[in-house]
Amino acid sequence: MSETETKAPRSRARMLELVFPKDTNYHGTAFGGWVLSLMDKAASIAAVRHAGGNVVTARMDGADFHMPIRVGDAVALDARVVRVGRTSMTIRVDVYREHMASGEQELATTGMFVFVALGDDGRPRPVPALAPGDTASARPDHEARP
Repeated sequence: MSETETKAPRSRARMLELVFPKDTNYHGTAFGGWVLSLMDKAASIAAVRHAGGNVVTARMDGADFHMPIRVGDAVALDARVVRVGRTSMTIRVDVYREHMASGEQELATTGMFVFVALGDDGRPRPVPALAPGDTASARPDHEARP
């Protein structure tokens, strides 16, 4: 690897999106389904990185919407693998509402997703265990920001 190259984190993904009027309801707040779609996308990136190949969403274990996200806010997503089974991975996704001018972030939504790794034959395949550095990056609370 050259000096200008860097390697992506193995079991984590971060994304940033802007909230436009097309992404909102008549209250001017983000559609829940749009937020869930972003969460699934961020979770899938973390799962692919960890598994090193194809994955599919198997389950969403729920989402908690703590506060509204409004037009003009940025949405900062932090997805990380928090548990690994034989062929599955559980990914926690924290969504922060960010005021772009100040950089202030508030936890807006949290959710858990389960992904299954697939082999070339489309059948579940084993995934690697979490490395010690991977578990250290899993935050126990929402105080630390992405």
